[in-house]
Amino acid sequence: MNDVKLALENGTVFTGTAFGAEGEITGEVVFTTGMTGYQEVITDPSYCGQIVTMTYPLIGNYGVNPSDVESTRPWISGLIVREYCHTPSNFRASEALADWLRRHGIIAVEGIDTRMLTRLIREVGALRGVLSTSDADPESLVRKAKASPPMTGLDLTKQVTCHEPYTWNAPDATPFALQAPNPRGNGREYHVVVYDYGVKRNILRRLASYGCRLTVVPSGFSADEVLAMNPDGIFLSNGPGDPDAVKYAIENIRRLVDKRPIFGICLGHQLLALALGGKTYKLKFGHRGLNHPVKNLLTGEIEITSQNHGFAVDSFSLPAADVEITHTNLNDGTNEGFRHRELPVFCVQYHPEASPGPHDSDYLFREFIARMKTYSPVRN
Repeated sequence: MNDVKLALENGTVFTGTAFGAEGEITGEVVFTTGMTGYQEVITDPSYCGQIVTMTYPLIGNYGVNPSDVESTRPWISGLIVREYCHTPSNFRASEALADWLRRHGIIAVEGIDTRMLTRLIREVGALRGVLSTSDADPESLVRKAKASPPMTGLDLTKQVTCHEPYTWNAPDATPFALQAPNPRGNGREYHVVVYDYGVKRNILRRLASYGCRLTVVPSGFSADEVLAMNPDGIFLSNGPGDPDAVKYAIENIRRLVDKRPIFGICLGHQLLALALGGKTYKLKFGHRGLNHPVKNLLTGEIEITSQNHGFAVDSFSLPAADVEITHTNLNDGTNEGFRHRELPVFCVQYHPEASPGPHDSDYLFREFIARMKTYSPVRN
């Protein structure tokens, strides 16, 4: 086991022990507070370009398995943990986390003071960093961290999106997934076109569990091509990077917003806000974890939510005549959801599909079904 250096752009350098692949990688260093779900985090395309710190101190104790992945491969740039469990134990485990990370070329380090690192990020904000098993020179590594690109201005959807449209097949669903209360009981099958900005598989599983037939399309798929498919609804997925940099997606959404019911999650929420004339901004250290409290302003109820985002929608920038704020974050008051006042269009910043995670917000998928059920578009 080799030493690993973690160097941050502010000059801070940590030394730990490698338990993943060897090499060197740069990225934005962030933290997530979930006590479980490291496999979901590692394979969530929204983490593309980021070196992820797990605040829960023991990681790897239940190994990995093929059912809990959210995409075809890990997307994080690197993984930082306090202590790695070298002897995983779980009846579902097919492989140890370290072996899986090495097989996919992901650098991982244990033995770093993750409490100190997390407190630092909370104080100064997310930082650019470099993980290296090959360069032990602190000054050299700090220079590399400073030279790496900032997250602001990056369009990372092109790296994680599919290359061609495809049909999602329900047999991929895990037997441990949350079941819909009335699967296939919505009167008919609804055809939903899913824009893949980095879509998580459990979003597709949830939509399919409610009886939707899904066609997943690349992030740059044109609005005309989507409408030619005559969908009943359009879904805007999660994804990585700066939403304001994905100009082509914003323009396509702008052309679709009055054509079909639309539901957006995470990056999809941000892109929809930009398409409607709003603005987004970068958060200091982002929201990442499984227990963020959100207030539903329509019902007054509090939802415990799973979150993973580094940018937020500026509520005051949204056109009040057209848009109604529906959800707000109780920790910092940031926007967590809105809906159009006239059109069947709505979105949330958090992840109602979380797996693992709370299921408080699964009702949003039912709302999407209801909007498609009552909408009568003029077919092309």
